[in-house]
Amino acid sequence: MSKKVVIVGGGYVGTELAQSLERYCDVTLVERKQFFCHVPVMIRSLVQPELFEQALFPYDKLLQTGRVVQASAAEVNESGVTLEDGKTLGADAIVVATGSSHDTAFKAPGASVEELREANRALAQQIEGASSIAIIGGGALGVELAGEIKALRTHKQVTLVSDTPLIDGYDPRLGQGLEAKLGLLGVEVITGRTAVDLPQTRGAFPGPIRLDDGREIAADLVIPALGSTPNTALLDPLPGVEKTADGRVRNDRWLRPSALPNVFAAGDAVDSGDHMTIVGASRQTPWLARSLRNFLAGKRTDRTAAYGPWRNAPLLVPLGEHVGQSILPVVGLVGSRTTRLVKGRYLFLPKYRKLFRTG
Repeated sequence: MSKKVVIVGGGYVGTELAQSLERYCDVTLVERKQFFCHVPVMIRSLVQPELFEQALFPYDKLLQTGRVVQASAAEVNESGVTLEDGKTLGADAIVVATGSSHDTAFKAPGASVEELREANRALAQQIEGASSIAIIGGGALGVELAGEIKALRTHKQVTLVSDTPLIDGYDPRLGQGLEAKLGLLGVEVITGRTAVDLPQTRGAFPGPIRLDDGREIAADLVIPALGSTPNTALLDPLPGVEKTADGRVRNDRWLRPSALPNVFAAGDAVDSGDHMTIVGASRQTPWLARSLRNFLAGKRTDRTAAYGPWRNAPLLVPLGEHVGQSILPVVGLVGSRTTRLVKGRYLFLPKYRKLFRTG
């Protein structure tokens, strides 16, 4: 009888893992949404609304022998996964890949395409109608958004505010290069200052904003881009779970988040030594596929090679289609031309069209 694997979460980890495993075992992917949402395209669609539909991929062709169950998982234990309707999916191994949450305009929090479409349209209209825009947050989301807006809406005044250097936690040359290129595009970049007394940290709102040094930044529209919130609700009740300062669940060296030896986790919800990025997840997925095959074959996980996170984590940050700065494996820091060729021009859409078999 074929071994059973249940994967909870149809994001970047869950989809690729399910497809890579279905040749070797009985795979069930549990995902509450109707569609996969490709975040880089969602960001650009705020200034190119015609791209919105291209960011969404239905799950119906993802698996050929496995199955996708559209449902919400309520509980995980050593026997399998219990859904919100009470149905239980038995499994020999369980993978929790529930990811993280952004503002609704960037990543769908619920199952409804209409909800996401309306949130995206509303923010796109606000951006179009604003003469001045302040973006709060110097991570990849905030930096990319500032670049995308200014690249196609050159007449708008765009200010990016970050309490840390841009893209903090990576090679500082990456953030420095991006700050310089944002400046050339006409974006005002303010680092080392915190926006205070914000009325909210999710969802856009009218400005101005005040900084911790007393300055006031005039803005018709303020967009918080303050990073991701890990989705850990399924993992939190498991025995032996530990949380990190940023709210993620701590994995062991074999991507196990708890004392349960057949429960694994990957992606943004857990701290495996990688940043909360698509690139970080992309390293974990093939390792986890191999480890699960070994586990299902009866090998003790802790006697196999442990997971090794990125030593010098890559990151690709386009500022619109033509400009950007990135760090890549082996070659290191690269500029606009390579960033455009690798990500900026097509935003990895061909890869996901192939994955989801949409042509």
